[in-house]
Amino acid sequence: MMRRQLIAEALGSLLLTATVVGSGIMAEQLAQGNGAVALLANTLATVAALSTLIALFAPISGAHFNPAVSLSLAFLGKRAWKDMLVYTLTQIVCCCAGCLLAHAMFELPLLQTATHVRSGTGQWLSELVATTGLVLIVLGHRRTESAHWMVASWIGAAYWFTASTSFANPAITIARALTNTFSGIRMQDTPGFILAQCTGVLIALFIYKKQFSASSSH
Repeated sequence: MMRRQLIAEALGSLLLTATVVGSGIMAEQLAQGNGAVALLANTLATVAALSTLIALFAPISGAHFNPAVSLSLAFLGKRAWKDMLVYTLTQIVCCCAGCLLAHAMFELPLLQTATHVRSGTGQWLSELVATTGLVLIVLGHRRTESAHWMVASWIGAAYWFTASTSFANPAITIARALTNTFSGIRMQDTPGFILAQCTGVLIALFIYKKQFSASSSH
């Protein structure tokens, strides 16, 4: 059973990251310098892929594709720590592989170093807010069949209302440091993002325990 779950997490993480990075490359190529159009195209592709992948793989692995989600469930005792740590490692490796896949599809150098500066209190606060909201939705939603559109809708909205464009995922944050394209982030900026995301997880867990845990079945 665990083998099937890990394969599902691997495929989902790989394809989600390939979508984020690949749609960013395509959007930048076609938008002719119009950043708003590029971000809109990147958003729509990410929302569509995320919703579809969650619906497809949720019955097998839970469709986490994100260490923030996996470790939140471990903190709550809903999943075993050992299993969620393996999930996390799988997500990181396969998100990085998804970045390389996007480069290969667009015939770009596979190995790149991002130079896109993403730093500062506004960026970190944005990641905290985006991750808090995401984890709250994952933990607090009432109907399993609603998860895919709720999560995808939140991420799509957060692309636009946060200054960071809502990474909200430590594995994808690491992967995006490997691409010097539209969706990239400098490697030296990733610790601040990941720390903000981890803080968002803790806030989400606190809110969930106070507001949702008594009545939620998740």
